[in-house]
Amino acid sequence: MSNHTYKKIELVGSSTKSIEAAVQNAVAQAATTEENLRWLEVVETRAHLENGKIAHWQVTVKIGATIAS
Repeated sequence: MSNHTYKKIELVGSSTKSIEAAVQNAVAQAATTEENLRWLEVVETRAHLENGKIAHWQVTVKIGATIAS
């Protein structure tokens, strides 16, 4: 296995549909500006409430990208 160096970015994705969709939205946005995305960790999950119901899921993720090998 090769040695790698990673950078880590933190994003908050949101979705009206689900937690998974919120994560996917964050990853999709990261992919527009970052290369070599390799992994992610879910750091925090929360929801925005309106009228006693979940209006938006909000998921904080840290995404790792390879910067050198």
